[in-house]
Amino acid sequence: MDSKQNDNTQVQGPVGGIFLEKTKEKITIYQAMKKRLLKPGTALALLEAQAATVGIIDPINNRILPVVDAVKEGIVGPEMKEKLLIAEKAVSGYVDPYTNQMISVFQAIRKDLVPIEYGLRLLEAQIATNGLFDPVEKSTISVESAIQKGYYEKGLLNDQMSELKVFYNPSSQENLSYQNLLEKCTVEPDTGLVLLPVCITFKGLRRGISSTELFESKIIDKQTFDDLQKGKTNTQDVMLMETVKEYLEGKGSIAGIAVLSSNQRMSIYEAMKKGILMPGTALVLLEAQAATGFMIDPVENKKYTVDEAIKNKVFGPEYHAKLRSAERAVTGYKDPYSGETISLFQAMSKDLMVKEHGIRLLEAQIATGGIIDPINSHRLPTEVAFKRGYFDEEMNAILEDSGDDTKDRLNFNFIDYQTKMTFKEEKVNVTCGKYMGMTVSLWELLMSEYFDEHQRRDILQKFREGKLNIKMVTTTILEVIEKSVKTTNCVFEGIRETVTAKQLVDADIISKEVMEDLEKGKTSVKEVIADESVHVYLQGKDSIAGILLPDSQIMSIYQAKQKGKLMPGTALILLEAQAATGFIIDPIGNRKFSVDDAVKAKIVGPDVCQKLRSAEKAVTGYKNPYDGQIISLFQAMQKDLIVKDHGIRLLEAQIATGGIIDPVNSHRIPVHVAYKKGYFNEEMNEILADPSDDTKDSLTPTPMRT
Repeated sequence: MDSKQNDNTQVQGPVGGIFLEKTKEKITIYQAMKKRLLKPGTALALLEAQAATVGIIDPINNRILPVVDAVKEGIVGPEMKEKLLIAEKAVSGYVDPYTNQMISVFQAIRKDLVPIEYGLRLLEAQIATNGLFDPVEKSTISVESAIQKGYYEKGLLNDQMSELKVFYNPSSQENLSYQNLLEKCTVEPDTGLVLLPVCITFKGLRRGISSTELFESKIIDKQTFDDLQKGKTNTQDVMLMETVKEYLEGKGSIAGIAVLSSNQRMSIYEAMKKGILMPGTALVLLEAQAATGFMIDPVENKKYTVDEAIKNKVFGPEYHAKLRSAERAVTGYKDPYSGETISLFQAMSKDLMVKEHGIRLLEAQIATGGIIDPINSHRLPTEVAFKRGYFDEEMNAILEDSGDDTKDRLNFNFIDYQTKMTFKEEKVNVTCGKYMGMTVSLWELLMSEYFDEHQRRDILQKFREGKLNIKMVTTTILEVIEKSVKTTNCVFEGIRETVTAKQLVDADIISKEVMEDLEKGKTSVKEVIADESVHVYLQGKDSIAGILLPDSQIMSIYQAKQKGKLMPGTALILLEAQAATGFIIDPIGNRKFSVDDAVKAKIVGPDVCQKLRSAEKAVTGYKNPYDGQIISLFQAMQKDLIVKDHGIRLLEAQIATGGIIDPVNSHRIPVHVAYKKGYFNEEMNEILADPSDDTKDSLTPTPMRT
């Protein structure tokens, strides 16, 4: 890719890759984005500039590829394919929808085929490199020639320069136009490749960190940053600074146990095995290690990731799963809804882990140098972590507590026994909402879904301070419930719990307009449920309820099994399908029961109770053994809490009767919503969408539906 001559003007190619100054290696734009050396927006804009000028550049092998080939070979990721194909039209030409003629970028902007700011950015990239593209001649031409041919307008970019500054230079921390960014680049002598220099100078917890990131995180100041760029100081000198070392390496956690009588050092796990530490204490200490960076071998003085540590026998396999979970406080948690990497605090906020457990891990991080940013792989000053959304004001106050007694800090939600008993003894007649017509204790009302943590603390605090007496508390609680009922207004009957209109909107079952009509009284719950598309997600479709014999006699599935009309295996499959889709059915009395109630009513026998309880968890949810959270059937399969083939059969039963069940919100949801919520993945989506996989075909004799 040698520089080219264009109308006697020396030109160069687009930014072809990234040059890592520390290691002297070059990497692709996409690799730099994945390593978080470039912001995603900047990386995409740079790749679009490549596509709009010469093609996608492979700087490692010094090749130029069309977008399709670049995706196939992994030079760019498939998620960028469509956007880069659009940018590629800047050199292949746009089709005029009126004349079917090939037209240039400028002409496409004029005909509103391309957004103006986007189009101007592509034009700037062409002007800054090989020249503007002539769609008729299939070649690049100078600006002057383009103006003469109507492919450009003189002075077009002069008034638009602020809109063109979308390229963030990590070295200078400023947004630049493409032309200005090219001026910051270096040209590789042997190949003519234009490379943007980026310096990785510091070792993070899991990857390298640029001086820019340290400056943005307020770990180094502007003077130190400038001195690094100018070569007045080096990484070794900066690492000797105590504050920098603390945020990058930490202060060190409890590494092991010292037996003073024998002057012996041993690992925490070894101390537990020898009875020196209780198992619970050992686990807490090991989790603190995992959540603050590395597992420690105090004998060999080595640090390991959790997986490396188990290979080196630093701890036993019984702790592996729990320590991998704790290690996510360093590497990040996956948001099940967006797929993005989130921090420990954000995972707590999304109920992906038990709050008290998360606070303990956060405290361990604070005690060893600072809250860890899992995306940038280093600790942060508290105020920076706050700005990045890694905790809120309430948690900030907890973590800034200068007291050494962490137990005191964990008691911010403590409620004294007397207050709790007073609220439990006070009974209230409720006239609206979930408890309408019931007499319920103040405590149960306060702990209900009508109140958040802030409201609960506020009421309890005012009661303890004497600002509210018990009658005033009762009035306040009832007013909150009444207001909540009026705003959400309508409650629907779900599988196990009531469901609000807001929950149905969130699940894409009803529209916001329908919810607004409900709130305004323009429509009713009864009218909404009459819509089959809503009814099916709340009540489901009919499932196989019982057996219809040739003499028209009806009997339950369990009864048919007992009388030899069904094989035990077939009967169990049918009953599990009932349990996994909502209820065990009594076809004679036309009633529905939970599994336990069905056993009491003798609809099924105690011999199948445990297996049906297990299947019923597909409705009520499975308990995650690592964090105690309720998870769905598919998530339980992913965690090997249920055999995959069995789980698929239960999922198929749910799909066949109206949709996958959300155990948290107690209703069925559309497949695309279940996918977004992480209730299954692409592979399972294909299995469930396969119309040939019909388990009902094998079920005989003739089933009867309710």
